[in-house]
Amino acid sequence: MDPRNETIQIWVGDRLWPREEAKVSVFDSVVQGGDAVWEGLRVYEGRIFQLEAHLDRMFASAHALAFAGVPGRDFIKSAIRRTLAANGMRDQAHIRLTLTRGLKVTSGMSPKNNQSGCTLIVLAEWKPPVYDNAAGIRLITSAIRRNGPQFLDSKVHHNNLLNNILAKIQANLAGVDDAIMLDQHGFVAETNATNLFCVKNGLVLTPHADACLPGITRGVVIGICREHGIPLVERNLSLTEVYTADECFTTGTMGELTPVTEVDGRSIGSGGRGPVLQRLQELFLAKTSGEGEPLD
Repeated sequence: MDPRNETIQIWVGDRLWPREEAKVSVFDSVVQGGDAVWEGLRVYEGRIFQLEAHLDRMFASAHALAFAGVPGRDFIKSAIRRTLAANGMRDQAHIRLTLTRGLKVTSGMSPKNNQSGCTLIVLAEWKPPVYDNAAGIRLITSAIRRNGPQFLDSKVHHNNLLNNILAKIQANLAGVDDAIMLDQHGFVAETNATNLFCVKNGLVLTPHADACLPGITRGVVIGICREHGIPLVERNLSLTEVYTADECFTTGTMGELTPVTEVDGRSIGSGGRGPVLQRLQELFLAKTSGEGEPLD
């Protein structure tokens, strides 16, 4: 852990708290049932990348879950800025933004017990991308399926992450970085932490956002492909297509764009970063360097 994170200040509710004092109540819905939504944001050179898109998704998720007493966009933006300023963060920082259904008057499942509005948490840490974007990562396929819309819709960016955690446990036990999760039909959905792309004969392929999260970074990559004439198709992908791809990579706020070098013991393409991904990484870097909401 970066030693600077030992003294960070964290926003909980309506104010900043020192790290050791930043807590939520045992009656908060996130404790009672994982009843919360969240976003991950990254700060580049004094700008928050894709802030509006992340807030749009957070508000949509909160609306889908019928949250009441949701704080306004300006309040959340102010809390983010005040948190970053208090910690002196302008680059190489990651923000975990959480909105819970809030306090309950008594323990239990029913949202009728929530009568105080939502709880906002802004946790900003000094944290570079979690993967080596040149060397890449190794994956296995998890036995744990990704939820589809008939179970718990992936378009709600919720805090019920036990499926993903179980898949990550399998990856840890196998000695690899992460795990691919399939949908209920056996097609590739995403990994336990990121969206997945493949490249075959110059064509970029990615699963439909049905069982997978429609990730913000995923959307940026799709936009880059369309803007720069890089052929891209969203469709069902089988594991065999992943094994035999020329390139494979993951996308996400925490890891950016990362090559996948191996899946289930099969080397992917040349076993390293391919030319299509390298170009996409360069175009993505240009966006993060020039776009985003300024902190000042």
